[in-house]
Amino acid sequence: MADDSRGGLIKTLAGDVARGIWAENPPLRMLIGMCPVLAITTAAINGLIMGLAVTAVLLITGVIVSAMHRVIPDNVRIPVFVVIIATAVTVTDMTLAGLLPAVHDALGIFVPLIVVNCIILARAEAFASKHGVMRSAADALGMGLGEIWGLTLIAALRELLARGTIFGWQLLGDWFTPLGLFSLPPGAFLTLGAVVAGLNAAVRVAQERAQARKAAGMAGARVAEAAGMGGGVR
Repeated sequence: MADDSRGGLIKTLAGDVARGIWAENPPLRMLIGMCPVLAITTAAINGLIMGLAVTAVLLITGVIVSAMHRVIPDNVRIPVFVVIIATAVTVTDMTLAGLLPAVHDALGIFVPLIVVNCIILARAEAFASKHGVMRSAADALGMGLGEIWGLTLIAALRELLARGTIFGWQLLGDWFTPLGLFSLPPGAFLTLGAVVAGLNAAVRVAQERAQARKAAGMAGARVAEAAGMGGGVR
């Protein structure tokens, strides 16, 4: 009984994590929090570090809101959530400035602006304020991982096309002509649009194949059932 309960909890937590990584991926499936996606993804390291910073804020906010939501009066919950988010962003900003000053300078105002990122307040209000600490931490981790791989993918593609490098490593040879457009805002829109279109097409193909397999399975079951009935008549 205890094993069943533990297994159910692990399955629930895994589902909370997986949801943010794919089905409700903030930048690539839900298309929210677009300002940093378009502004700072000029280099893969920028996307990775911004994703990590958002993840840290999501985790701190989710755990604190979940632990305190029963004692926060409902009529002031949003202002309290904003104070918690602002505190988490300040801690993350100061930590990043101390550990990675060059990247912190490159990200500029967009680290402090995490405080107004709709992902953070939305998860605090829609999930952390209604669930326990473990599920809130799992939800925050999943959303953070989704943010990390989404930002890093877009940033890596833009860096590759604009400079022929990824994380500063030269991948394309002398034959490659850098496409400076992809280091500019129009390049961000083009890259984001291409990635989202590609993912949507892949999801549509996977759904069509799953429906075709299901239809084939049902048809096979009907044929087998008809054959069995025919054998019974004989």
